[in-house]
Amino acid sequence: MVSQTIPVEVISEKSGGSAEVTLVPIHVMGRRYMVPSDLTIMKAMEYAGYQFTRGCGCRGGICGACGTVYRLPDSHRVEVALACQEIVKPDMFLSQLPFFPQNKAVYCIEELDVDEGTLAALYPEIFKCIGCGTCTRSCPQDIEVMDYMAAAIRGDIARVAELSFDCVMCGLCIARCPAEEAQPLVAILARRIYGSHIAPRAQHLQERVQQIDDGRFEDDLNELMKKDLVELKELYVGREKEPDMPDPNWRPTDSSYL
Repeated sequence: MVSQTIPVEVISEKSGGSAEVTLVPIHVMGRRYMVPSDLTIMKAMEYAGYQFTRGCGCRGGICGACGTVYRLPDSHRVEVALACQEIVKPDMFLSQLPFFPQNKAVYCIEELDVDEGTLAALYPEIFKCIGCGTCTRSCPQDIEVMDYMAAAIRGDIARVAELSFDCVMCGLCIARCPAEEAQPLVAILARRIYGSHIAPRAQHLQERVQQIDDGRFEDDLNELMKKDLVELKELYVGREKEPDMPDPNWRPTDSSYL
């Protein structure tokens, strides 16, 4: 492993300050670059001159667009990560996987007959699962993917929805699955079924939808549309914000919109 420490002014004016920055080598698509050791993979690639036109979304570990595979020296393992979350490591050899092809079942969620065989009818390949656990080991979100696939085989839709809730559909489990399954598609189908057919309806949401249909907020929206950009920015900056860790009983001072 090679690292290099030089004054920040020498490598980049963007970094600012006078602190020293440690540079480490990474390899992108086989080419070697020296990048600051405290950057994420995504920021390191941009530092090296790459411009993302795809495979870059929220940058917050939510959208799953930046699936990445890499290897480290003296290791046979193929490591996986989200590029916006993983900090670079010296001499990592990496490649982006912005999209992994998968066969998506065609369905209308409102017309599905929901029973224990629904998932299997649309994705019969779930029975090819050999229980190896590679999908779980490949998940950057630490989701028990194999467990929710086992629940899918049993037809336990609610359990699949619960265990897969944090899935960002990066597709890394698909890339590593020896049975060539599409686990995220099974998971999102289960969550859609659960939300539309199984979960109890939220009364407050139904009331708000009815208020919208009744035109309760039309006057307020029209007033906002008349304002210029400066006024809109002032309203946004001056709005009452919900605390980061609010008390369960917290309510805004102006509750007219609740």
